[in-house]
Amino acid sequence: MGARILAVQRHLAHVYAGTVEILAVESEALRGNPLGDPHVREWIAYSPPGLDPSAPLHVVLPAFTSRPHGALETHPWRRGLVAELDERLRRGLQPPCALILPDAFTKMGGSQYVNSTGTGSYEDYSIQELVPLAQEHFGRPVHTVLGKSSGGFGALHLAMHHPETFRGAASISGDCGFDALFPGEFLGCLRGLLEWDSPQTFLKAFYANPDLSGDGHAVINTLAMAACYSPNPGSELGFDLPFDLETGELVDEVWQRWLAFDPLVACVEHVEALQALERLHIECGRRDEFHLQWGARRLVRKLRELRVDCTHEEHEGGHRGIDDRVIGVLARDSS
Repeated sequence: MGARILAVQRHLAHVYAGTVEILAVESEALRGNPLGDPHVREWIAYSPPGLDPSAPLHVVLPAFTSRPHGALETHPWRRGLVAELDERLRRGLQPPCALILPDAFTKMGGSQYVNSTGTGSYEDYSIQELVPLAQEHFGRPVHTVLGKSSGGFGALHLAMHHPETFRGAASISGDCGFDALFPGEFLGCLRGLLEWDSPQTFLKAFYANPDLSGDGHAVINTLAMAACYSPNPGSELGFDLPFDLETGELVDEVWQRWLAFDPLVACVEHVEALQALERLHIECGRRDEFHLQWGARRLVRKLRELRVDCTHEEHEGGHRGIDDRVIGVLARDSS
């Protein structure tokens, strides 16, 4: 679509054993997006020590409210994903791989990597711009798309809709099983909106001073997901809410639009795409605070009924602080 890399900056060359670059990318897919977010974005590119040309290239999708820059944290007590991977590669603890981490952040917190009139063309951005530019930059094809939380959802969504693009996909605590994930968030959203006369008023205040405390996360999470899953250019918000603001009752017509994105539902329509993957991995923590462990179990059961090969793991953690699980997936998909 005409996307191009405007600049490449080497990052902390004296710290990393491998090479970390910040790529300034001009995106045509995001130009003129409905939220007015920048169409020039910074991506993180990581090459392992020695610039091994045989090292596979993986796309790592950041989670909701996250940008890729957090992966570069080098604090000795809380290294980010890239810094931790670099340290393990330096010590020879796992096979080398190259990474590309895009920026798909929006002023509402994220894009779910879907095309929406409420947020922008983030699926086109991922497939038509991210993948070809990454392959050109590294001189090798993309192997696996993976992520945690919304990044895990995005990995499944992109792999299901574009099977020709990736050899593998992995979802770590990815959004799945919407009927268990969202009802609690909807109630938290309603509670958080009590002090505002409308969602529009909340958004205006949030854009001026983003505050995720209390029910703030539930409110912006719900509104952002509605912008992704149930956009409506004709409404004042630019999207439809899946529940009644007065009673909290589900609005079935809107809710069904959300469910069409649920991997539990979408996998049936896209079963052939999933069967074509060389590797599909699903995992979640047993103590996930958003109840995604149950969605993961249901998805794996459904995939096996559909004769889709996949691996499934659970760990004793929750939803946060699980970069080590991402690194573990990278190790397996790079061997």
